[in-house]
Amino acid sequence: MSYVALLSGGKDSCYNLSHCNANGHQLVAAATLSPQSGKDEIDSYMYQTVGQDAIEFVARALEVPLYRRAIQGDPVEQSAEYGSRSAGGAGVLGDETEDLYTLLEHVKAHHPDVQGVSVGAILSNYQRVRVEHVCRRLSLTPLAYLWQRDQAELLSEMIAAGIKSVLIKVAGIGLTVKHLGKTLNEMQDTFTRLNSLYGLHICGEGGEYETLTLDSPLFKHRIVLDETEVVMHTDNEFAPVAYLRVKRASLHPKESSSTYGRVEVPALLEDRFGELKNVVENSVLGGYENISGCTYEPINRSHRIPDHPSTHTIGSWLAIGNIHPNPSLDSEIPLEEQVRDCFIQLQGILESHDLRMEDVVNITLLLPSLALKVFAAANKAYAEFFGVSPPSRACVGVDLPEGVGVMLECVARKGNTRRALHVQGLSYWAPANIGPYSQAITVEPYVFVSGQIGLLPPSLTLPSPSSLALETALVFQHTDRVIRAANTAGSHVLLSLYWLVDDADTIHIRRACETFCEETPTLFLVVASLPRGARVEKQVLVHTGIFTVPDEDEDMFTQVSRTPEFLSGDIHAERTQISRAADFLSGDVHAECSMTASSEMVLGSTRPSILNWQISRFDMSPQCVVICARGRPSQEDAIELGKIPSLCAFWEIALSARLFYRVDADFSSGWSLVSRVLFGDRVMPATTSIPCRFIGTRDSGERWDWAVALVGVS
Repeated sequence: MSYVALLSGGKDSCYNLSHCNANGHQLVAAATLSPQSGKDEIDSYMYQTVGQDAIEFVARALEVPLYRRAIQGDPVEQSAEYGSRSAGGAGVLGDETEDLYTLLEHVKAHHPDVQGVSVGAILSNYQRVRVEHVCRRLSLTPLAYLWQRDQAELLSEMIAAGIKSVLIKVAGIGLTVKHLGKTLNEMQDTFTRLNSLYGLHICGEGGEYETLTLDSPLFKHRIVLDETEVVMHTDNEFAPVAYLRVKRASLHPKESSSTYGRVEVPALLEDRFGELKNVVENSVLGGYENISGCTYEPINRSHRIPDHPSTHTIGSWLAIGNIHPNPSLDSEIPLEEQVRDCFIQLQGILESHDLRMEDVVNITLLLPSLALKVFAAANKAYAEFFGVSPPSRACVGVDLPEGVGVMLECVARKGNTRRALHVQGLSYWAPANIGPYSQAITVEPYVFVSGQIGLLPPSLTLPSPSSLALETALVFQHTDRVIRAANTAGSHVLLSLYWLVDDADTIHIRRACETFCEETPTLFLVVASLPRGARVEKQVLVHTGIFTVPDEDEDMFTQVSRTPEFLSGDIHAERTQISRAADFLSGDVHAECSMTASSEMVLGSTRPSILNWQISRFDMSPQCVVICARGRPSQEDAIELGKIPSLCAFWEIALSARLFYRVDADFSSGWSLVSRVLFGDRVMPATTSIPCRFIGTRDSGERWDWAVALVGVS
């Protein structure tokens, strides 16, 4: 695509141009924001303003037109988000970000073919969020190939590629006036040493220094600083603030024999995910048989239309399940209208609980197909209800009941101080969102991660030719990177859902889980289709592991970090098999559980499983529970399940339930019986019924008739 360079003149903005070029994009113009006349530098949260007296030489070296605008605004909105979470929100009046909007709008008027904007952001969410907000409003794509890169590796790559940048400002401990004018190559050892001593950001992401680029692989000429002047801003013995004022500069021919210019594109997969890819490849080549023993054949979907939306509240949390178009609507109306109807219902339910759309943290959207036209139509209507930082989301195509064109379920929290990871630019990091959703929403202690598919981040395309091994490795890597970027505290996956389109792939994904040592409650769910034609989508719920507890005097509170444990087992009508016998030892019965543990426990039973359970918990407090069933569990099975001490404390805090059922199996009576026994007179969690073609678990080859994934909050 044709793009404009958002140019500061520094090393990052110039090196990103080389990666734009390596990815096939064409530079047509440069744009910059500078202090008003008479000012060398201003205190901007968004822009590098020092060195603006030489920026024209950078554009001339690139041989592209330069568009400039003086910064009129101030950093009015200084929070992590920019703009409103309400649909249709614009920018913030008087904010310096709006100067960027005006500048790029001017560029588009002169270059209507421009589709992208090169951005040199590495770590700054503050800058990234605002640039992406402007780009979204102007239908531009941010190109941010340095985003989330390791700074030490990145600096070495810049030097090796021939980025000749000099320090024009110092403002970090250990940096002094004598370092002004030094090149990156000359300063690399110093940066590394200061990073070790004081935590200085090697690429200056903490504002420790600024640079001016004199040469780069894309420059047609090199810049020479003929006359400079040192300006001392703050004279401090340990961390002075000083900068170079460029008084005269000139362009000179580049040396044709230069060996620089090779841009190193980072490996698609980290080593551990490359190993995981090999495991899946070997599994596929090994010719392992379809574990389900059959191939799905379309059947008459005569199963009943789901109930009216169900809701459940626990404290400030609200879960809403089984939202589908009003039965009075004509089933032939366009999908967009059906999606709108669902969200209008959602708005009404939220308002009845004193909540708004901005309080929604996660949504599961179920469509009859994810063909491109269907996906685009659903996203168009969906986007009308959200502004900045929309909820995280999983979107899958399922065999919906006759007459139902769309279903959704959601979780919301009142008054939440949530943090969104909503990355919209192309990079090497992980895929930009391909719809109106955030990659992750953190409402401590939980992190709701959107479903991840195996897109190639720089192009947002699936591997070609199709490769289950590469898609799977990318899905695992994307999920890992999103979790790390979304949360700085501990990160413990409590629940994993793998959406697939072919049950024959289940065994290979299971081997990937084994390689990655995943022990969390897990389901493999085969559905009709996934976004972009993907073969696998991974969705996880994460807990920080941080708990606030009373201190020893119990008059103050302190935060402690805990690690979850994972338990699982099988229930039979007469005998019980569990994977942790200690859970049934004398005295390990929860106080709220009136039932006693069965003494008829036979470890290693070979009888076919009727009920399977998996839990993730901290201490004795369960957080997520998965129950699977084959056949028709008896009341005795359900009672036996209810006796398990690890589960007794859970039913009071169960907020939501996703009930997965095979469309060719009778599930309603089995789940109804089990749920009545487990919940008794308690309020049931908000339940959403999701049809699947195959249901599997991590440790069993069973073809389950139904499974329920329950999430609790406390």
